[in-house]
Amino acid sequence: MSANKLASLAISTNDLDLETDVLVIGGGPAGTWAAWSAATSGANVILADKGYCGTSGAAAASGNGVWYVPPDPEQREAAMASREAMGGFLCDRNWMTRVLDRTYENINSLADRGYPFRVDADGKAIRRSLQGPDYMRFMRKKIKQAGVKILDHSPALELLVDAEGSVAGASGINRQSGKRWKVRAGAVVIATGGCAFLSKALGCNVLTGDGLLMAAEAGADFSGMEFSNAYAISPAFSSVTKTRYYDWASFTYEDGTVIEGAGSKRGRSVIAKTLLTQPVYARLDQNMDEETKAWMRASQPNFFVVFDRAGIDPFTQRFPITLRLEGTVRGTGGIRIADYTCATSVSGLYAAGDAATRELICGGFTGGGSHNAAWAMSSGYWSGQSAATHALSLGEKAALRSVRGVGEAGLQGAGNNTFSPEEAIAATQAEVFPYDRNLFRNAAGLSASLDRLNDLWQEIRNSHTPDNSQIVRSREAAAMVATARWMYNSGLQRQETRGMHKRVDYPQLDPSQQYRILSGGLDKVWVKPESAVTSRELVAV
Repeated sequence: MSANKLASLAISTNDLDLETDVLVIGGGPAGTWAAWSAATSGANVILADKGYCGTSGAAAASGNGVWYVPPDPEQREAAMASREAMGGFLCDRNWMTRVLDRTYENINSLADRGYPFRVDADGKAIRRSLQGPDYMRFMRKKIKQAGVKILDHSPALELLVDAEGSVAGASGINRQSGKRWKVRAGAVVIATGGCAFLSKALGCNVLTGDGLLMAAEAGADFSGMEFSNAYAISPAFSSVTKTRYYDWASFTYEDGTVIEGAGSKRGRSVIAKTLLTQPVYARLDQNMDEETKAWMRASQPNFFVVFDRAGIDPFTQRFPITLRLEGTVRGTGGIRIADYTCATSVSGLYAAGDAATRELICGGFTGGGSHNAAWAMSSGYWSGQSAATHALSLGEKAALRSVRGVGEAGLQGAGNNTFSPEEAIAATQAEVFPYDRNLFRNAAGLSASLDRLNDLWQEIRNSHTPDNSQIVRSREAAAMVATARWMYNSGLQRQETRGMHKRVDYPQLDPSQQYRILSGGLDKVWVKPESAVTSRELVAV
């Protein structure tokens, strides 16, 4: 595409009307890696971010561990084996190997390009950790140098498709000017992150499932949506959800009595059950020495900011904690990946990062920060490269296609009804926040929630299109309702306990259900098991 095409304006409305080869939606690690990979593959690239690319999203807000493992056979074997049983034997070793290889290459390329890795006492770079602010500032600079055009504060509202149903761009709105934008593209990468349902988890309040809804409207499907009920420990007075540090914590009732089992691998369930009836307190006082304290402060300085401001020493003083829902952000469900190109089931549409399923490397249990960080940079790299190949193969045909928007819920309504986005969001949160509905699941609870969520979806579908001042919030509300429905329908289908999916009415793992569960649909949600495979086929092929 020519430079004047990239900068063209629709004079009739003063709205932005652009053409490019590849459009990347989302400006976190997955989005910036996708944009860089597409640009260095010879494509013209536009990246649209809901916030300011480099500062918005979960990764930018704090330190990030990375699943960075040197290519030593024993270390790689241990790294992969550690995930299999925990994830319910739903991961895929081919994908795990590919992600480990690509992550190793990408991290080393960051070092070669000047990323300021911290060093240990011996002066050796610590490549298993990235500081979010530095990392995302570095990635923004990197993609700008590659020629990527960035649309900041420009959330996408809907995908565009051509007459054959192939994705051909997207349209959205600029938050600051209120102007609409449209980008026609040969291919689109969805890298919008997951859905944390506005739980106030650190960095997650731009992560409302927008990309999942847009992908579904274009015909994409999902995998692993039952594994989307991740909760993270947080001080009750803070949004910081760095659960790793609580490995050094003791947990007590209000009277100071130790809560048995709260510090174990199943401790989060114990904490959640206790929080249903009474407060829980924590103190970072287990196996703690001055060297560990110094390492903690250097690795995650923002973890301590709220304590310092409140005059609390978390190593010696107790503080109240809560569990904040991180949903599909730290869960593993998302858009189903069709093949190694990170293509979705829809032509022209690719997915990366937390918007895509991470079952391939994590199975049914959260990969936390490290696996998610590795997946973001790897899937971002592959999706950008693949999107560029697809877009460039279209040639001049891409610009000649007639396109239409496929967004509906919260964007195009019918009838005389109106709905309040804030009320819809609050109603959705009431179904997904409670531990006894989402973390500890049963058929009756899931079905009751789905009845209310289905009614809420129909209310949104049959309501007026809001004006520009509420359009982003309206789509966020619709995306959260849609995400919750895919989650709970998938949870009903999996009648066992596997990974993070806990059914109190089916508390055991059922070997006959060792398969992934696919889902999709909008007005009518469908769920079906992927063909059953053995542990050896899934994990060792």
